[in-house]
Amino acid sequence: MNIILLGPPGAGKGTQATRLVDERDMIQLSTGDMLRAARDAGTPMGLKAAAVMAAGGLVSDEIVDGLIGDKLDAMPATQGAIFDGYPRTAAQAISLDALLTARGRKLDAVIELAVDEDALIDRITGRFTCAKCGAGYHDRYKLPEVSSVCDVCGSTEFSRRPDDNAETVRTRMAEYRAKTAPILPIYEARGLLHKIDGMADIAVVSNAIEAILGSAKTTG
Repeated sequence: MNIILLGPPGAGKGTQATRLVDERDMIQLSTGDMLRAARDAGTPMGLKAAAVMAAGGLVSDEIVDGLIGDKLDAMPATQGAIFDGYPRTAAQAISLDALLTARGRKLDAVIELAVDEDALIDRITGRFTCAKCGAGYHDRYKLPEVSSVCDVCGSTEFSRRPDDNAETVRTRMAEYRAKTAPILPIYEARGLLHKIDGMADIAVVSNAIEAILGSAKTTG
């Protein structure tokens, strides 16, 4: 199975991608991670990307396509891919089709974890973690059993990410909508787009994704 997984920061995309990697042995192809890895490894494409990144420019579609092609070539034909952060434009969507077709693959589903912006802000701005062990908590949904004491390690020190604020979340949402707007109609017209309530419980979202993948496999 080859899928595109979409969702704004805080929608739970990372959690679901990790589950698919663990349970289905899929590979998550994140353009940001690939660019950094290729740069650090000094591959031909990585060197090209490094030069552009060092100059503060945007990495071209040609370079990104090359990195994705290299990753697909290194994967067993039976192993599925999760595309994360790509494609973001109509041109990239066309390129992805070509990359997959050239390797005997096809895109099976595009899954978007849809969220309510106000609810997402509540989810993100209320979260905090134990500064010692990293256990996660929330002001409204998951407070420590003993006030100000970590349930896991007993530490009394907690921290919050400085960017977990309403203004930053709204900016991220606007950026996400701008980046996904060009490709959603393309995949909707092809019957590949599926929207899931990203605000639902993790298990509910996981089951919904499994149902989509099972249906895609049957019809494919």
